[in-house]
Amino acid sequence: MKKTYSGFIAIIGPTNAGKSTLLNQIMERKVSIVSHKVQTTRTRLRAIKMVGDKQLIFVDTPGVFSPKRRLDRAMVGAAMSAMDDADAILLLIDAQKGITQTVRDLCEKIKNHNNLFVALNKVDSVEKMTLLPMVAELSQMANFREIFMISALKNDGVKQMLNSLADVMPESPYLFETKDATDVPDMLYLAELTREKIYKYIHQELPYHINVVTEHVETDDEGVLEIYQKIVVQNEAHKKIVVGRGGEQLKKIGTAARHDIQDQWGVNARLHLFVRVEPNWEEIAENYTDQGLEFK
Repeated sequence: MKKTYSGFIAIIGPTNAGKSTLLNQIMERKVSIVSHKVQTTRTRLRAIKMVGDKQLIFVDTPGVFSPKRRLDRAMVGAAMSAMDDADAILLLIDAQKGITQTVRDLCEKIKNHNNLFVALNKVDSVEKMTLLPMVAELSQMANFREIFMISALKNDGVKQMLNSLADVMPESPYLFETKDATDVPDMLYLAELTREKIYKYIHQELPYHINVVTEHVETDDEGVLEIYQKIVVQNEAHKKIVVGRGGEQLKKIGTAARHDIQDQWGVNARLHLFVRVEPNWEEIAENYTDQGLEFK
């Protein structure tokens, strides 16, 4: 009987290291939202990638940072717990920022894991001579099996990295079907696409205090997907910013999100957005479990 291999790989790293960009590149489609703002990823999602006859189950986690709010603590907790049962850990570092204190702290936490890998991302944007000291320092901080030089955005070095990760997957029955897929529920995925556009069009700190919930999806007689979502804000002032003068900001967010949904799913869609003021949404457990987080 042919041997099969399947295992979990936790992708960890500081905020904005490029974890979501890397996962989207690996899966060859958008599975995780991307923004230039920090702390964009809230959920912990799994993406299944077949590399030859080996099944790699990537666990994308929120970036690691100093938590201040309950939501922050839940996000960092999701990143930490993802490492507990991982067969391999991939530490992703933004080569432009170098080895920060957050990176050093993470190395201290993971240094005893058997299958440690590190990827220096965005290496196309830094001088090669600056990479050598980073590699030397990382080699002293933990017993990394390999240190990869990649550009997640340009797909440079990603294939070679996947092959190396596949080599350490344990012998195991396949844990999922043998096709590339993710375990993100459709309702959450739709909400995440809209939240991505909020991060794009609304600036400063406001996006961190906003939640998006897909309340209802139906298909009309013409096969058009009707999607109803609420954008949850903490107060009336936030609501005014999201809606914008004459509703222009909300319309811009909705149009961009609808186009993305249509592109990703290959469907015709109508997106209905409603802004609701819920001052205590960050204190409601259901809002965390809906995003795959633990209420703490």
